[in-house]
Amino acid sequence: MIHRVVFLGTPDFAVPSLRSLLDNPQFNVKLVITQPDRPAGRGKRSTPPPVAVYATEAGVPLFQPQSLRDDFSIAQLENARPDVLIVVAYGEILTRRVLNIAPHGALNVHPSLLPRYRGAAPIPAAIANGDSITGVSMMKMVRRLDAGPVIATFPLAIPPHATTGSLSSDLAELAAAHLPSIVSDWIDGALESIEQDKSIATYTREWTKADGMIDWAHSADVIERLVRAALPWPVAWTVLNGSRIQVRESRVFAGMGTPEALSGQIQTSDARVIVRTGYGWLELITVQPESKRPVQASAWWQTVDSASARFRT
Repeated sequence: MIHRVVFLGTPDFAVPSLRSLLDNPQFNVKLVITQPDRPAGRGKRSTPPPVAVYATEAGVPLFQPQSLRDDFSIAQLENARPDVLIVVAYGEILTRRVLNIAPHGALNVHPSLLPRYRGAAPIPAAIANGDSITGVSMMKMVRRLDAGPVIATFPLAIPPHATTGSLSSDLAELAAAHLPSIVSDWIDGALESIEQDKSIATYTREWTKADGMIDWAHSADVIERLVRAALPWPVAWTVLNGSRIQVRESRVFAGMGTPEALSGQIQTSDARVIVRTGYGWLELITVQPESKRPVQASAWWQTVDSASARFRT
């Protein structure tokens, strides 16, 4: 039996899931719904989201409403007569009316092991908190944020040097590999859902540029995790002599600098650029000075007045 699907998703993370459904003969993707084109880049040119680009190239009907709350938008969904809605990082809380359109409901792919890390930023949260394992959860959507009953979970070990960008790609491919079989089994009645334990639920919020600010009073390992969690956005940053410096790559330094150095003070050790933290030292590998391109920290250091080389704390 071929299952009729409406797919709702927006960013790069959603593209592999859409691809997996389009490539599977069990599914007929009748409509793809994504967010409207938005200004992007330095020129702020109107740019379609990744899902829109992929759907257009694949020749799938595409709909980009400002919202799925008006009668016209909902009619587009209803006219597709889906058996199920598949939602992957769409970017809007769906109304009960939308959730009830398909007879098998709306299934959501969420990049965490629920009920841990509900909300907008589960991937950077897992990295910043030093988790060793994360994963993807597939759940039936309800009107509460990421609170629906879970149909399946797929764990994934977090690589030691993972960034939010690299881990997002890994989780997106993991979800895509399992999504077709889970959706098919769900529609066929071969799977049951399990209610989440709300007493242990944790929540995340969307990151802002301020979340990338480095507090040099924190330990080196905490800062190193922040650097990875903030890549590719908002990118970890600090301030030196009134100018913002982005830290794009770093690692905990096993050696020692000057014992009396203050937090944020920059030194060199065997040509390595290191910074004193609240506990231990952090080696800077790649930095990006304000309005310039990323460079190796050793090359950047040659341009710094070492007499005043202390990041603002």
